[in-house]
Amino acid sequence: MATIRAVLLTTAAIALLGAGCAALPAPPSPTPVPAPVTTPEDAIARVIAAEKRLTGIAPYDPNAIGQANWYEVKPASGVGAYLVTVRIGWGDCPARCINEHVWHQAVSPDGTVTVVSEAGPPVPEEAWPDPRGGRTGIRGKALAGPICPVERVPPDPACAPRPVAGAVIVVRDASGADVDRTLTGADGTYFSAVAPGAYVVEPQPVEGLLGTPGPQNVVVREGIPSTVDLAYDTGIR
Repeated sequence: MATIRAVLLTTAAIALLGAGCAALPAPPSPTPVPAPVTTPEDAIARVIAAEKRLTGIAPYDPNAIGQANWYEVKPASGVGAYLVTVRIGWGDCPARCINEHVWHQAVSPDGTVTVVSEAGPPVPEEAWPDPRGGRTGIRGKALAGPICPVERVPPDPACAPRPVAGAVIVVRDASGADVDRTLTGADGTYFSAVAPGAYVVEPQPVEGLLGTPGPQNVVVREGIPSTVDLAYDTGIR
């Protein structure tokens, strides 16, 4: 009888021990630690990782004619730190570019990227080295025309459609629900970061413009922004 009791107690103890082990949580997975920045190549890679539209940008070449986009990496104060200068140019770049946007960014040894200074007008989507840049969503540009009552031959640049700034762009999903609202910038461009799927882009009326573009259907795919340009009517005839 004592032997049976001992066996039962031993079995119960083993069961309790097993249950206790099963209840223990699994050890947490180690958090990956980014590799330290030790070279100029590491520094520019961190800058591009923060802004994927810079993918494909080349180093500055003083002998290149019309190089619109380039970067320079120089040692900065502090052990292992770098200063990265990035320039995006557009508009007649064979003649030194009409416009440019320049960033100066500090990259620390641990990979932290800090904007030191930034100057220049907003960069149009087509001026980036990789306009897609892995961005998922809807982009476009809102323009208003006509500007002149009579079209001229050859076309007068002063009569070209002008950007529409501050226009409200509503994005609805397939059910008609309002999923995003964004504003066009000073250059008329906009971007709506929505997930892949089917949407309707509905521009809203703008004060001073008589005609508003109608709704447009668009399908968004992963990593490739879909383009929906918008034509407002000034009412000039």
